[in-house]
Amino acid sequence: MDFAEFTRSLQLDEAPRPAGLELSPQLLALWQDARGRWDDAHRTVQAHDDAASAQVHAYLHRVEGDLANARYWYTRAGVEPCDAALEEEWQQLVLAHLADTDR
Repeated sequence: MDFAEFTRSLQLDEAPRPAGLELSPQLLALWQDARGRWDDAHRTVQAHDDAASAQVHAYLHRVEGDLANARYWYTRAGVEPCDAALEEEWQQLVLAHLADTDR
């Protein structure tokens, strides 16, 4: 799945299943967030204790406006806090996680 396919899938009611596979938790959370389902996205990444999920978790707290909590999760992810526009960070995260699925 590429970025264009992922963004087109935002028109669907259900998350896409590329080649019959589930999206990674991080991509699922980003898809849910873009569909206006912040609570679902938060639950999705909160269920995972890895750096990739922590970075998406940080982004979600930026969306929420809870910057202190976002900084905590960026630290857990081992990355610098993002100061890009939310839309840009979302795109960067989606592209990074789509690239991870190609490996």
